[in-house]
Amino acid sequence: MSAMAGSAAECLREWEELQDGFQRIQDNHKLYKQKLEELTKLQDGISSSIARQKKRLKELSLSFKKCKAQASPEQQETIQETQNLIKERQNVFFEMEAYLPKKNGLYLSLVLGNVNVTLLSKQAKFAYKDEYEKFKLYLTIILLIISSSCRFLVNTRVTDAVFNFLLVWYYCTLTIRESILINNGSKIKGWWVFHHYVSTFLSGVMLTWPDGLMYQMFRNQFLSFSMYQSFVQFLQYYYQSGCLYRLRALGERHNMDLTVEGFQSWMWRGLTFLLPFLFFGHFWQLYNAVTLFRMLQHPECKEWQVLMCGLPFLILFLGNFFTTLRVVHQKFQNKNKDMKQD
Repeated sequence: MSAMAGSAAECLREWEELQDGFQRIQDNHKLYKQKLEELTKLQDGISSSIARQKKRLKELSLSFKKCKAQASPEQQETIQETQNLIKERQNVFFEMEAYLPKKNGLYLSLVLGNVNVTLLSKQAKFAYKDEYEKFKLYLTIILLIISSSCRFLVNTRVTDAVFNFLLVWYYCTLTIRESILINNGSKIKGWWVFHHYVSTFLSGVMLTWPDGLMYQMFRNQFLSFSMYQSFVQFLQYYYQSGCLYRLRALGERHNMDLTVEGFQSWMWRGLTFLLPFLFFGHFWQLYNAVTLFRMLQHPECKEWQVLMCGLPFLILFLGNFFTTLRVVHQKFQNKNKDMKQD
């Protein structure tokens, strides 16, 4: 009987401890909600202040441009210094806004609605960026394996459809993740985002292309191109990630900079060996477009997919080729300027 009484007393003591713990949790949660409301008000206040400052700075920049020609040499020098400070201020505001909630763009609004996708800590931002990079790497390896299997081992429309569906899902997911990363401070150049939308459309058209003479005429060429593209993307990820790590450690690149399926100015040191691989891939895209446009003249060609695949390949070639060419051209121009100054 005494053992049972002791047991009951222990249970009651444990319940009292749980009650105390529960009360502390309630108090902390109440404090958390209060701080959250304060944080939301603070975020709204800072966002409004930044918006007003940016508007006034824009107006001031326009005023400086108008009056600069009529100013004295000393005033012109002061105006130039002020304009440089305004540019720096814009960069500071960009860094600040990366940690403030902002409205989603059109694409994210259509996909996710008005959900706030801004990550509030550096650790969370970097973890999401790192997950994005790993996602690209793993899917690139999977796509390389499946495209090689379809090209050399299995020749059925079902396996081709699985491969094309995976491409559609991959590029759709990339566009969503990239939009979230842009909201969190990643500076991704316009074309390197847009070309994923074009690739999504192209993969969707390939998915709907019915089996037949036209499809079989282009199938092996497309799968070979997909294999090469996955191989080059793997090379780019491997070498770009190492280069970005070194540049971030030296303070020369932003923590949210990403690997891309192309060439950017920061890759000039150590990654120029990738340029021949990239240009070869760009011209292969042009070759695919020319092949598809020639197939349009075939008497058996009735599928709309032939034209709708040819156009995206041509757009991808033009965008990739001229964007890469512009980066190389700008780099040579900057080198020539530096040599003249020396």
